[in-house]
Parts: sequence; C-alpha cells; structure tokens
Amino acid sequence: MLKIIFLVLMAGGIPVAIAMAGSSLVYILISGTVPPFAVVHRMIGGIDSFPLLAVPFFILAGNLMNNAGITNRIYNFALALVGWLKGGLGHVNVVGSVVFAGMSGTAIADAAGLGTIEIKAMKDHGYSGEFAVGVTAASATLGPIIPPSLPFVIYAMMANVSVGALFLAGLLPGILMALLMMVTVAYFAHRNKWGGDIRFSGTRFGKAIIEMAVVAAWPVAVYWLVQAGLQPQVTVIAAIVVLFAADRYFQWQAVLPIMTPVLLIGGMTTGLFTPTEGAIAASVWALVLGLFWYRTMDWRKFVRISLDTVETTATVMFIVAAASIFGWMLTATGVTAAIAEWVLAVTKDPWMFLLMANLLMLFVGCFLEPTAAITILVPILLPIARQLGVDPVHFGLVMVLNLMIGLLHPPMGMVLFVLARVAKLSVERTTMAILPWLIPLLGSLVILTYVPAIGLWLPRMMGL
Repeated sequence: MLKIIFLVLMAGGIPVAIAMAGSSLVYILISGTVPPFAVVHRMIGGIDSFPLLAVPFFILAGNLMNNAGITNRIYNFALALVGWLKGGLGHVNVVGSVVFAGMSGTAIADAAGLGTIEIKAMKDHGYSGEFAVGVTAASATLGPIIPPSLPFVIYAMMANVSVGALFLAGLLPGILMALLMMVTVAYFAHRNKWGGDIRFSGTRFGKAIIEMAVVAAWPVAVYWLVQAGLQPQVTVIAAIVVLFAADRYFQWQAVLPIMTPVLLIGGMTTGLFTPTEGAIAASVWALVLGLFWYRTMDWRKFVRISLDTVETTATVMFIVAAASIFGWMLTATGVTAAIAEWVLAVTKDPWMFLLMANLLMLFVGCFLEPTAAITILVPILLPIARQLGVDPVHFGLVMVLNLMIGLLHPPMGMVLFVLARVAKLSVERTTMAILPWLIPLLGSLVILTYVPAIGLWLPRMMGL
C-alpha cells in the first residue's frame, strides 16, 4: 500500500520529497501501527547527522567558485592546454569540466557556469549548437564524480561509508570518463575535418604544463617535508603562503583554483581535517580567492550567494528528511526484504545483480533528482550488494554515475533543461544532441561497473 500511495502522489505531480513524507504519513494513519508523530521524529532524526554538515559548505564552495569569475580562468587554462588540437573547443570543454568538477561538486553548477562560456565560444567558432550542447552535457557529468561531490556525501551518510574513500574512488574514473569523451570529440573532428581553434603556442602551452606541474609537485613537497619531521599544520600553512606569493609573481592562470581538490583530498587522507571540516576549508578557500585575491566578488554578491546556498541546502535537507521516513517505512513494512528475496531468487551472481541494478538506477535517474534517488535506492539495493560481496564504495560510485546520466534525459533531467535554456534550443533538439554522447558515458559505466579496481585502487592504497 505504501508504494501505491507514493506512486499515486508522484503521478499527481506532487514533488518527490512531499510524496515520500506524505505517503508515509497516510500509510501510518490508515494502518494505525505507529503514532503519526513518528513521521516528524524520523524526519528530524534523518538529518541529525554530523556528516551532513558538509552539505551546505560544499554547496557554498561551489556557488562561490561559480560566481567569482574563476570559470573564465579555467576556460583560458584549458584553451592553452588543448585548444590547438583538432576539435579544440570540444577538448577545452572536457578539460575545463575536469578542473571545474574539482570545485563545484555538482553537474548542474558545471552546466550552468562553465557551460555558458563554453557553448557561446563554440558557437562563435562555428560549431553547431547541437555539438556544443552534447559535449557540455556529457562533460557536466564529471562534476559529481571528481571530488568534491555532493552526491558522494549523501551516499556516504546513507551507506555509512567513508566520504574520503568515495572522493578518492572518483578520481581515476573521472579521468577515464574524460579520456573517452575526448576520444569522441576527436572522432567528430576527424569526421567533420575540423582543425584547431587557436594556433599552437609553445610559450602558452608551456605555461599551462608548468601550472599542472606546480599543482602535482605541491602536495609531494609538503608530504616530504612532513616526513622529514616538520609540523604538518605549520608546513601546510607555510606552503600555502609560498604558493600565493608565487602566484602573485608568475601571474598563473588557474593554479589556485585547481588546488581546491588537492587541498581537500590531501587534508582528509592525511587526517588534517574531517570531510565536514574539509567542506568548510573549501568554502574558505573559495571565499579568499573570490573576495580578496582575485577581487572578482564583493560583499553584496557574497550575501546573494549565501542566500542561494541556504535555499539549495533547505531543498536538499528536506529531501533527505523525507527519504529518511520513507526508507524507514519501506524497511518496517518488509518492502526492502521482499525486494532482496526476489532479486536473490532471480540471481546470486554479482555481475548479473549489477546489470539489473544499473538498469533500475538509469530508469530511476530519469525521473528523480539524484539526492532523492540516492536516499530511496540505498536502503533497497545496498543490503543486496553487501550480501553478494559488492564493495559499498564501488557500488556508490556506480550509483552516482547512473544518476548523473539520468540528469541528461527527460522528463526530469535538470542538466538537459539548463543547457536547453543556455543554448536557446528546444528540449527535443537538446535531447537528440545528447544521444551520441551516451556512448562514452555508458561505455564508462560498463567499465567502472565490471572493473571495480579502477575506482578502488586509490582508496585501498591510502588504507581507506
């Protein structure tokens, strides 16, 4: 009965969070098994979690980066690095999304922020609106895969796994996805006989390579200094001061923005701070860059960004709270146990279960917002995955990727609607433009589903 009430409310156009909480309340009133006050109690208990404190700060950090003029720096950095290749701006689109993913943590922020610049530039250089939208949509899915990632935080809370392990698990898969997308861009460039969009410049390319080398060398240098016996906190602070001084002298394009995921993951894996503290650190870093260093943001804009963050956080938390009571009711009424029995009766092969789970998550992702989908699916699917020996970190990576692909499709694909508005295309034309890019995305999904070592190597190497 609970499922029927939920589906009826959803079919009536009720928002998913209200449908989850409402169906639970209606079922409780009809059954009379528990007092109605249990709905409020379970909803409050569902968000009374310390790890969830990271959610508003990751949202704030993404909003600050998106509104502080840093997207232009990322675009220019990617242009210097790969803009001279055939199909140059397509490659720039992918590389720019890789960098921006390390700051925003959401696909929608990537599509709305960096995507606006990329689509306009690609149209100005003669690319079709469909191609520009397709590559932007595909590359936007990197936002929640490459850390930091808001969906990973929600999954970690629901599944009781390490946020740091999930963040590390997303690095190599994100790089794999980016490479497959760049191969797809190269295919279109070869087929359409596209050239590069800027003339190759050794000086400009060399500066971009040096910036990448600085980002790679910085954590290594800090690690060796700490191993030599220096105090970790003092070493990190001193290294950051040196980094800012060098940035002022060399006028780097994107070193400081790219350092965001390096500081975040490095701090968590070395124990300098927890994921929640890391979210605060990411927000402070973004605030310092936008407000004081680059001075592309003022206090009035900061207040507006903060209000937007409060609104987004309230929405996410309400979904989590509603999903908490709904998940509890699914367990209490035996729905999750019945689904587990049915799945295990069909197959006990982990590979076949992952195939069935992928199909279900791809379908659900087309209709539900990722946060709501995660909070509903984890209590149902994760116990089966654990029983079949599927690593929960690996399963979380697969779940988030499935739901990100769902964001590209109607009827509820938010990235689809954002890009249709940005590119001034109809939803139908935008949908058709995205279809060819499902090939690298679904290819990545298959590889990451059945080769778990790609995602699990880094967390295991770091002992997480």
